Parts: sequence; C-alpha cells; structure tokens
Amino acid sequence: MLGNKSLKINCGVIGIYGLPRAAQYAYWGMYALQHRGAESAGIITSDENQFYFHRGMGEVSTVFSDAEQISSLKGHIAVGHNRYSTTGASDPTNIQPLFTTYWGGELGIAHNGNVTNYLSLRKKLEASGALFRTQTDTEVFLHLIANRREKEFVPRLAGALKQVKGAYSLVIITSDSLYAIRDPYGIRPLCLGKLRNGYVVASESCALDIMKAKYVRDIKPGEIMVIDRDGCRIADQLKPRHPAMCIFEFVYFARPDSKIFDENVDKLRRRLGRRLAWESPAEADVVISVPDSSNTAALGYSEASGIKFEIGLIRNHYVGRTFILPDQKIRDIDALIKYNPVRGVIEGRDIVVVDDSIVRGTTSKKIISILRSAGAKKIHYRVSSPPIISPCFYGVDIPTFSELIAHHYSVDEIKKKIGVDSLAYLSIEGLLSVSKRPADHFCTACFSRNYPVPGDAVPNSRKMLKNPE
Repeated sequence: MLGNKSLKINCGVIGIYGLPRAAQYAYWGMYALQHRGAESAGIITSDENQFYFHRGMGEVSTVFSDAEQISSLKGHIAVGHNRYSTTGASDPTNIQPLFTTYWGGELGIAHNGNVTNYLSLRKKLEASGALFRTQTDTEVFLHLIANRREKEFVPRLAGALKQVKGAYSLVIITSDSLYAIRDPYGIRPLCLGKLRNGYVVASESCALDIMKAKYVRDIKPGEIMVIDRDGCRIADQLKPRHPAMCIFEFVYFARPDSKIFDENVDKLRRRLGRRLAWESPAEADVVISVPDSSNTAALGYSEASGIKFEIGLIRNHYVGRTFILPDQKIRDIDALIKYNPVRGVIEGRDIVVVDDSIVRGTTSKKIISILRSAGAKKIHYRVSSPPIISPCFYGVDIPTFSELIAHHYSVDEIKKKIGVDSLAYLSIEGLLSVSKRPADHFCTACFSRNYPVPGDAVPNSRKMLKNPE
C-alpha cells in the first residue's frame, strides 16, 4: 500500500536518441515515471556540439514549470532522471543526471539501483586522489570511467562496470551517443523503445506509451547498448550472473500499465490476487483495495473469491506517495489525510481489505481505524506479498531490521497490533508461482533474507541473526 511505508522508492531513468527536441520527450517520459521518485528531477541534452542542463528539487512539474526550461535544452540526445535517495542525502548536490568532464571527454549519467560495494570503491578512489562532489553512489561510475586508460569509450566503460557490485540500470549520454546498461543480475528494469527514426530507453514501458513509442524489448542483464548515428546495437556484454530481478517491482513499484521483465504488471498483479484468494479465503460481503497499487490485486482476489469488488477507500491524489516523502513527520500527517472511507460501501459489512505489503504497520493501523469508524463489522486484511522481514540493499530503502514489523512479530501478533479480525499474507511460493519466469530468477531478499548480490553492508543470508543491529 502507498501509505504504510517509510520506503524510499528506487529512481526512474529515461534516455532519448535521434528525436528533435529530445528534452520534450524526456520530460514526458519522466512524467510517466514520476511514481518512481519525487525528490528531484533533471535532464541533460546534447546537440553533439554542446551540453545543456536543467535540474532541481521536487517533482517534474515543479522543476520544469516553465516551457522555456524545456525549449532551452537543445539537441536530439537526452537523459532524464527522477530521484529518491537510497544512497546520499536529499540535497541539491545529489540531483541526477550527474555530469563530468574528464580526459576522455564529457558525459552525463542517470542511475536506478544501488551500488553495494560503494563504500569500499569510494574509499579506494579517494585514496588514489579522487574528489567526490556528491554523496550518491552514482558518482563512483564517473570516477571509475575516468580512471580507465582504454582509448575507446566502450572498453573504458566495461572495465569500470566490472568493478561494481549491486543493482544498476544506467543511461549515459556522451556528446554524440546514448548508452543503456543493465547490471548482470538484471535487478532493476530497463526497456528499449522505437519512435520514428529515434530510440527511447526507460525504466518502464509506460514512459514509452506517453510518447507513442513502440516497445521493442527489455535491455538484457549485462548488456551495454549503444545508440548513435549507426543505429542501435550491443557494444559489449558483461558476464551474466544468475538472474535476480526484483520481485517487489511487480508487487508495488511498477505502474500496472507497464511491462517490465517481459511481463505485463497488471496481469501479474491480478494473478497475485487470485492466488491470495486461493491461499487465504475469507467470508465477507465486499472486497476493497488500499488504492492505488493494490487495486489490481484486489480485483484478482474478487474474481477468484466471487466476492464483489467495490471502491471503499478514496485516495486524495493531491497528496503524494507518503513513503517517498523524506521526513517522517510529513509522512505521518499525510497518512491521516490521504484516505477517506466510502460509508455506503463499508457500513454494516464484513470486508476484505487487499493491500500489497505492510512495512511498519503504522498506517495500516490508521486505515483500519478509519474503516472501523465508517461502520465496518469485520475486517479481513489480505496482503498480496509475503511479510517483509529484511532490508533491501539494491535500490529500495526498505527500513532497517528494527523498523520492520514482520521482523519482530508473528502474523497473529501483527493482526492484533493493527486491529483486524484476520490477517493473511501471500506465501513466497505463491508470489513466485504467478510469473512465467522460473522462481529462482527473482530476488526475494526482503521476504527471505536470501541476498543474491554481495556488498559492503549486505548480510550473509546464511549467518543472519534475529536482531543484527
């Protein structure tokens, strides 16, 4: 659910090549990806002679509030970024895309993910004389590239990436080219689209739809794709690892109208809801969702259970995703004003509430209180994912162990704490069963403590303590 988390969502990236007024297309794509981060936004463009920039704190509409800000970004190549910080503070110095000038030329970079060996890389780079201007892990890519001595850019880039561990979907702009890269595990999504004679690269396919670009395919794990005057091609391939795509992208992050990891999010979420109804049925008069990311799973639950789906909570869309706001006090206030019950649906009825996840449980408890006040008789809470018991180190700022309610309490204890008549989560087996991909192709670390990619602070899943902090 949108309001019960203090999660910081991973970012959204967009790349454009070969389209006049590329900045305009990047702007539209960033609008479509706004749900992936609302802390800051930025665009860098190139006309092959000069680079142009505009970046700022806030949502896309705030940062680009004047049409002249878009029109001043000239060129047919563009890279854009919506950010929420997972490494580095909420500060203007950390706004992406980042840009640098070095011995090999100039380049800009936008990153979705998290470098798990960032601290050791930064320490090593600083020891060799590198001066960091930001707190974000994205900057290590720039320093690693600058430290290479290969004459050609692609070998330089590949050599730099081989030193990096973790999750990264990257778009990189040089004076005359656009690069798209996905880490060898394929943790974060990245797709390729075609529009007339140009190309679009984006975190999700919904960014292609807004500009009427045709979805071509996903960038494959480990691919280094270059787009330039000679077209679009694979320039190099990092050694692929065993796939570890983030299953939480399907559960919550991605827009339901997107296609990620070669699957339609809406269809998969409906299957989550159906499986949840099969695993955890309930006797009730109506099924409602916690809008908006739970809507599709609730429809699936309704279809499988035969219980009518109705809109029981109205979300105030003028309040942003509360969990991606950086201040906890703001999040708490927003949680109280974000949802309003539809009394005609709730009053005097037994209801099934379908949610996508529970993190701290604080907002879930508030929503249950709202539904009780609206006259609900019995409330059966159903969650279309397993309990979140572990932090994420791959680009989602899921809280520490101490903040995760399911790390400390059983399902029955959580039921009592949030005040529902029954509570059930989808099993990990059920979650993984609804994809057409093999179950072991997904990262389930936040549900299982099985961390597929090592790093400086990533726990060894086989040596986990109950309260490692």
